[in-house]
Amino acid sequence: MSLIIFSFRVMDIAHCYLEGNTDAVEFCPHADYSHTLAVSTYNLQEGDNPNRSGSISLFEVDADADCLKLLHRVEASGIFDIKWNPVGSNTGFGPLLAQADSSGYIRVHCVETSSDDLENKGVVLREIDSEKISSSMCLCVDWNPSATSVCAGLSDGSVSVLSFSESKLELLQEWKAHGFETWAASFNPYQPHLIYSGSDDCKFICWDLRVQPSSPVFQNSKAHMMGVCCITMSKDTPNTLFTGSYDEFFRVWDVRSISKPMNEASLGLGGGVWRIKNHPSVPGVVLTACMHNGFAILKAKEGGEIEVMQTYKKHESLAYGADWQRGEIGEGGRKKNVIATCSFYDRLVRIWAPECDVFA
Repeated sequence: MSLIIFSFRVMDIAHCYLEGNTDAVEFCPHADYSHTLAVSTYNLQEGDNPNRSGSISLFEVDADADCLKLLHRVEASGIFDIKWNPVGSNTGFGPLLAQADSSGYIRVHCVETSSDDLENKGVVLREIDSEKISSSMCLCVDWNPSATSVCAGLSDGSVSVLSFSESKLELLQEWKAHGFETWAASFNPYQPHLIYSGSDDCKFICWDLRVQPSSPVFQNSKAHMMGVCCITMSKDTPNTLFTGSYDEFFRVWDVRSISKPMNEASLGLGGGVWRIKNHPSVPGVVLTACMHNGFAILKAKEGGEIEVMQTYKKHESLAYGADWQRGEIGEGGRKKNVIATCSFYDRLVRIWAPECDVFA
């Protein structure tokens, strides 16, 4: 696979340093809260009795004003992953944020405001419910499309599924999915009875919740040379799925063959691919966090060609968190492309935008 890089400038908008090691950033996808950014941290105090602590911080991001303003912070156990509930899910609350943490809990928070004035709202997080699902650590979390359940990957190799109904979490099922840490567990948004998981055992597996989950629908243990870090379905093509791995490859899969994935395409990015985020509106464009090699914006085209459109290397530590802001409109009615990224040991959050026309 040839590597094509388009050289465009980026516009740095704002940045800040947190008190903890930053590992995830998530822009709220809900329209009234598109300026709200959640950032999580994970800190390990080593010793005879190791202690893991963390936090979730809510920021207001205003790219036009070069503004990154802290709104609220919640202290917590060390957090590995956070996810907002999908747009269109009717939960009876405002936006919901799920967290997976080092104490074995899945927690769900709602966003509340202290004022009806959207221009001056005081945004805070309030925990709705929590469920301790394991003595192992919860490493990742994902919502199904209706926000009626969440799935989680655990450090003992398990995958858990919890229902979320009437503001309560309840463990539905859990099974041993992998031999090592399950870093990736996500629903298929087009077929939410399917869950994909990936692990340090290099296996990429699909599970069907309608049948006994101990038997996978398909399993691939040959493609990834190292652990599978993330699994993301294309938001535009129901049969296309992306995986990222410690082996530094971004892979595109066609999963129409349920027995085994077809037509794998891959591209080396020079660092472990820890996160993959679909562009909110442009088909085939994704943002990747590449651990030791910064961040990259990719274009996955029909036929398997993958292009690197933009790289961003202004972080000086592990590139872990990355996300797009939704719904922002710039001059001339064109959508802006605002991005949040974070890096671990330097505790840095950056807001930036690529200055190019490839998203038109």
